[in-house]
Amino acid sequence: MTFSRRAILPAILVAALALVPILAPFLQVVLIFALMKGIAVLGVTVLLRAGQVSFGHALFFGIAAYAGAFLAASPFDDLVLLVLAGLVTSAVTGLIVGIFVARYRGIFFAMLNLAFSMIFWSILEKFYYLTGGADGLRLPRPTVLGMAFERGAFEDILYYVALGLALLLGWFVIRFLNSPIGQLYQTVKTNETRLEYLGISPRVALIKGYVLSAALCGVGGVLMATAQGIVTPSYAYWVRSGEMVFIAVLGGAGSVAGAFAGSIAYELVRTYAAAFAGDIWQLLLGAFLLVIILFAPGGLVGIYNSVFDRARGAAGSAKRETGVPKKPAEVRS
Repeated sequence: MTFSRRAILPAILVAALALVPILAPFLQVVLIFALMKGIAVLGVTVLLRAGQVSFGHALFFGIAAYAGAFLAASPFDDLVLLVLAGLVTSAVTGLIVGIFVARYRGIFFAMLNLAFSMIFWSILEKFYYLTGGADGLRLPRPTVLGMAFERGAFEDILYYVALGLALLLGWFVIRFLNSPIGQLYQTVKTNETRLEYLGISPRVALIKGYVLSAALCGVGGVLMATAQGIVTPSYAYWVRSGEMVFIAVLGGAGSVAGAFAGSIAYELVRTYAAAFAGDIWQLLLGAFLLVIILFAPGGLVGIYNSVFDRARGAAGSAKRETGVPKKPAEVRS
């Protein structure tokens, strides 16, 4: 019962998101980007459950986006194929990179990821005739199941595709983290020696999570490239990786719901702060994150859970106080 009550507000928010193209179309583009970044942040969330922070996951975000751009320029320019291409490309790359980085922990894990990402960014910048250099590549509007759509209709479809994938992948990550394999990450975070005593390789377990993490970032990257219609080396730059970690901490580190809550909050604050605060929107974002870290380490999801628990506790206390008092015991003569 507690779970169902706690899920009421998230369910209302999901229903509100589904009605945005009808009731608030001015928010549609912002929320498209937020949902796509949220999917990518899910990948960072998987690693945070294992206590590892990656400052290089923009590598998978970017490589999937470029895979989608190359495929969109071919006869196989369907949205479904683009998403599958980004998923497969990022997963395969994640397996290759994961074999190397899974040997390390802590700051070494974070920096090695950053190194791989910056190598890929340099390749995108230098191989101009293949990647377009700093100008990037244009990604033509793809078909959807073989059907071509005008810009307005395509944006509506892309919005609901992003929302549907966010719900589906969010549910999948929750199931994965609650599975026996996912539960291993808590032990990887606290005491790997226990796993080794049980005959389980922490490195293999981390590689599996790393591949899933890379695939999620890839899905977000190819969707983002499709929405923007262009892909540039900035997709793989370290700032993009830092942005993902920023969003994960803002929403609630290690929380699946926090990945999307943080992403939506980040995009709304960034968009409107840039519109009304000019050149100091980065300052406002930094102050926003600083407040969250100092006063709500659990992020936005932690704030929600804390408020819900307090409200539930207050309601329980009020119910007890207003209850019928017990009759005093009779005094025996």
